[in-house]
Amino acid sequence: MKSPFTGGEARLRKEQRELCFRKENFVYVAHFYECVDTKEQFITTQLDEMNVGQVYNQYRVKYGIPFPDEIKDLRELYGLSASKMSEILGLGANQYRLYEMGEVPSEVIGKTLKSIMNPAVFSMYVRNAENQFQPQEFAKLCDKLARATKHLDEVFSAENNIYTMAKRSAINGYAPQSQSKLQHVVLYFIEKLGGVFPTKMNKLLFFTDFYSYKRRAVGITGLAYKAIQYGPVPERWDMLYGSMDAVEPEIVPFASGHSGELLVSKHSPDMSLFSQEEMAIMDEVIHKLGSKTANQLSEMSHQEDAWLRFKDASALIDYTAAFSLKAL
Repeated sequence: MKSPFTGGEARLRKEQRELCFRKENFVYVAHFYECVDTKEQFITTQLDEMNVGQVYNQYRVKYGIPFPDEIKDLRELYGLSASKMSEILGLGANQYRLYEMGEVPSEVIGKTLKSIMNPAVFSMYVRNAENQFQPQEFAKLCDKLARATKHLDEVFSAENNIYTMAKRSAINGYAPQSQSKLQHVVLYFIEKLGGVFPTKMNKLLFFTDFYSYKRRAVGITGLAYKAIQYGPVPERWDMLYGSMDAVEPEIVPFASGHSGELLVSKHSPDMSLFSQEEMAIMDEVIHKLGSKTANQLSEMSHQEDAWLRFKDASALIDYTAAFSLKAL
């Protein structure tokens, strides 16, 4: 990076700071550039978004406020426009759309948005707004509410096998906990690498999530990780791949006489689930780490703070360790 002050070299620096947001202080890892010649500091738009995003994440978790993707998914689940959601909830015409785009709701509005993630609660708001609908439109929405309840029950049952925490936090990278999205990350690695052994896949997922957090202050898969003897692994790594209906184990014989299970699939990943930045992150992981063996990746993970700090602890790995990631 060139310094805007001298045109010379500027280096990326990181330090712990506090930021006051809505009369409350939050600790975050500040990222900034420092001019080598003048020692003056400056930030880019990307760094500013990452710094502030760390604070917003903590605020949302503390007060139970849904994240932007949850707010959008909620509206799409009920099949309503953003303006209609605003109308039902008594918000300004464009307010719901602004929340989807990242604006942080007040604590009161945030708790309302959290409560209507329960279809039974949202149905009360809908019934109170019945006169704001055409009769046919109202009947259609009531039917969607009934189907949404069944859908959410099925999703919760499936994802409860993989995700142990219902709330986002620094332990799961503040990322959406979606088994579908997780499966398509795995499918992407399988497709690009021609099949992957589970031990290697564990490390690829770890490096993907922590590299994502290093770049954006948010993970991709929503997985929590623990540090075991051979490096960081998903908390429920033993159940992870067996729960994926699109992933199959293929027995592969080795020259030693032993055999192993290779993760393969006949399915292609759905890349529409990922942003351009998420795809770039996965491609970078494949480019730099895809040719490594499981043992090599394990050795690399042993050099990471994420393993060194937590290998003797019973706690899950805090994603803030990603800011010192060395492999990527």
